[in-house]
Amino acid sequence: MEDFEDDPRALGARGHRRSVSRGSYQLQAQMNRAVYEDRPPGSVVPTSAAEASRAMAGDTSLSENYAFAGMYHVFDQHVDEAVPRVRFANDDRHRLACCSLDGSISLCQLVPAPPSVLRVLRGHTRGVSDFAWSLSNDILVSTSLDATMRIWASEDGRCIREIPDPDGSELLCCTFQPVNNNLTVVGNAKHNVHVVNISTGKKVKGGSSKLTGRVLALSFDAPGRLLWAGDDRGSVFSFLFDMATGKLTKAKRLVVHEGSPVTSISARSWVSREARDPSLLINACLNKLLLYRVVDNEGTLQLKRSFPIEQSSHPVRSIFCPLMSFRQGACVVTGSEDMCVHFFDVERAAKAAVNKLQGHSAPVLDVSFNCDESLLASSDASGMVIVWRREQK
Repeated sequence: MEDFEDDPRALGARGHRRSVSRGSYQLQAQMNRAVYEDRPPGSVVPTSAAEASRAMAGDTSLSENYAFAGMYHVFDQHVDEAVPRVRFANDDRHRLACCSLDGSISLCQLVPAPPSVLRVLRGHTRGVSDFAWSLSNDILVSTSLDATMRIWASEDGRCIREIPDPDGSELLCCTFQPVNNNLTVVGNAKHNVHVVNISTGKKVKGGSSKLTGRVLALSFDAPGRLLWAGDDRGSVFSFLFDMATGKLTKAKRLVVHEGSPVTSISARSWVSREARDPSLLINACLNKLLLYRVVDNEGTLQLKRSFPIEQSSHPVRSIFCPLMSFRQGACVVTGSEDMCVHFFDVERAAKAAVNKLQGHSAPVLDVSFNCDESLLASSDASGMVIVWRREQK
């Protein structure tokens, strides 16, 4: 780490279809039960003494917990254009949204059956690169290659506000400040990160900073005091975020790999007696998924381990499983250019692969779990969104 001192179209919905998995979609876990004993201090998951935590997860292994019964539903309203982002609403089991390079965003409901597209948000004149749910799920913010961000009301799909990028550049990523959802951070193609007040539509004074390349990925830590930004030159920068003013102060820089775009950053902190080891999950075009340890309050990163996936050119993303801290192990999920969804146990020294879901016919770009991990959504470069159902034990 280095120190710093300071073409577009709006396609109509093609519909969606329900799928029941058969044959090749009968996916079963391949690993035996893992026994985790005597974890060292600083381990990213609770120790074997954390009986209460394990009981919450059913006291089962990761391979058992992440066995899937197959496809629950397939949405194909965005077919022919990539869906770079799919996200379940916060603390919600059945509300799902996805954005497309066709310039639209779909809001979907998975129950009651059959699942349906509630509404399609249109207004961007070029592809939608990213979007985020507000904490209360009443607002969505989206970024687009048309050099604007838009604020949407999820209840009726109304566009509340259109905000042009301060630099007039393509906007490539966005994230809400987790404590103050009135502030959103966006990254653009002119190498800049901007903090924007969505109520006024203005960028925050002192809330801008320049990276070495196009800003492709953003992630806050849970308290909202640290922000990480990744660019297409292979660097990840950490910023100190002033909660009172929204000002950004550049802190550290990590060169993941020179010239390899950083396409996804996901932060996770464990707050428990057994484990206090904040971590960062990073996708870069290296054919690897990278797990870093956050070693100090300035966001310094130390590589913990990597996992083999196929990613050399596509903007693949990954996530931490939301309930991992209560399981016998810690699981992460990632897309891949091999058209599969991969699950890895970050604590298993050997044979870290937990499961692999097959069903996409194009590179898998994004993955999202609902709040109780009963459903997983994945999107791909051909515009398909698959919702997978986890086996009930």
